Amino acid sequence: MPRVTFRSVRAVSLAVATVLAAPALPGVVAPAFARPAPDSFADLAARLLPGVVNISSSTLLTAQNGPGFGGPDIPQFPPGSPFEQLFRDFMEHNKKHANPAEPPRRMQSLGSGFIIDAKGIVVTNNHVIEGADEISVTLQDGTTLKATVLGRDTKVDLAVLKVKTDKPLPALQFGDSDKSRVGDWVLAIGNPFGLGGTVTAGIISARGRDIQQGPYDNFIQTDAPINRGNSGGPLFDMDGSVIGINTAIYSPTGGSIGIGFSIPSNLAKTVVDQLREYGHPRRGWLGVKIQQVTPDIAESLGLKDPGGALIAGVDDNGPAAKGHLQNGDVILKFDNQDVKEMRALPRIVAETEINKTVPVEVWRNGKGETLQVRIGELPDDQQTQVAAVKPDQSAPLKPLPLAGLGLKISPITPDSRDKYQLGQDQKGVVITDVGQGSPAADRGLKAGDVIVEVQQEEVNSPAEVLDRVEKVRKAGRNSVLFLVQSSDGLRWVPLSLKADGKRQPG
Repeated sequence: MPRVTFRSVRAVSLAVATVLAAPALPGVVAPAFARPAPDSFADLAARLLPGVVNISSSTLLTAQNGPGFGGPDIPQFPPGSPFEQLFRDFMEHNKKHANPAEPPRRMQSLGSGFIIDAKGIVVTNNHVIEGADEISVTLQDGTTLKATVLGRDTKVDLAVLKVKTDKPLPALQFGDSDKSRVGDWVLAIGNPFGLGGTVTAGIISARGRDIQQGPYDNFIQTDAPINRGNSGGPLFDMDGSVIGINTAIYSPTGGSIGIGFSIPSNLAKTVVDQLREYGHPRRGWLGVKIQQVTPDIAESLGLKDPGGALIAGVDDNGPAAKGHLQNGDVILKFDNQDVKEMRALPRIVAETEINKTVPVEVWRNGKGETLQVRIGELPDDQQTQVAAVKPDQSAPLKPLPLAGLGLKISPITPDSRDKYQLGQDQKGVVITDVGQGSPAADRGLKAGDVIVEVQQEEVNSPAEVLDRVEKVRKAGRNSVLFLVQSSDGLRWVPLSLKADGKRQPG
């Protein structure tokens, strides 16, 4: 195959761009000009390599603490932790060759990190050093330094280490990950399989990935080859700034298949600063339970688009309650940031400065409203139970059917509290029967669930539920919104208001 130089490719690209520069036809994607790849990454890599370190973590194991000696089972390390397989292999060995007199063994694993302060501050993943009793940092020149942990964050999977040094160390700078675009070139440097400083290149494949690793997932996806041992290493843009921290890979084999994930620098910077100052993360707290706004829920609330985060519970003593947020509000904007989907809100709130008063735009009673809320600090043992009031005991006891919805409801009585194990302060109307194949059954409702609100209004009797449903039906809406308390907690449930309540052919 004839060799094609970057120069010739660029000339052809320019020529094509000129020919195709005419306005695109409606519905036709206009051609775009892509910059050529760098001739070499060598100069950039040479400048960055000294700031990347290898991290060696070790822990002392004895035969007596394994299975068969009355000791613990395999410790619960985070998925993908380098210690996970080591412990498993060690425990399996103990089962086959148990010897209480066997001397202690030190198990070791390797990872990556990078220097952010010339005085010896190093950033890595928490899972790289999780469970370790000794941590060593090796510089590019081969110097090995003992490290201590300044702080760690298990939810974002970050740790900050400190090493003692008698000379300034080469420090790297965080960049602005929000400016990075899908398709941008990136470099990854780390310690895959313990081989030492290794440079790989690729592009940003996607942004905002949620891989179910934690409540604040917002990963950058890259095809730059990342393997075991790269964890904690930096992902660089072409200016040499750290825009990500390599944390996880998707791989059925354990090796790179071109799907790696990095914590964005803008999320990492906030956590790292907190770990350095306090030794633990300090996150903003709103004090609400939320759920996704589905198309059915949006329609029942009069929302044009199914976006935002629906409040399904408010902590009595939390910032939201003090700021007059209510159950059933849909949060559309928080501190002037759009909340396009539910999972974005916890991260936005967590990154908000504690004690800062922010505007919160909500959808309430068919219109938008902006409230001012002062953000608190996320407590370790946050409680988010909703306040309850006693129901009206004077309502009739006969179960009332809700036509078209496939359920029967009844007031809460001492008998129903015992039968369905309801709390003494539980408010609302209890569901006593759910018809098979009905809209209620399709949504997972069952006998013993309690309807707390209908269309964001409290209900304490079957008559009130029926009245709210009929008002919605007369208004011409396709669904009605219930707030339901079940054994799993509070949730908003939209139910179809089709005439017969039966399934329609699709």
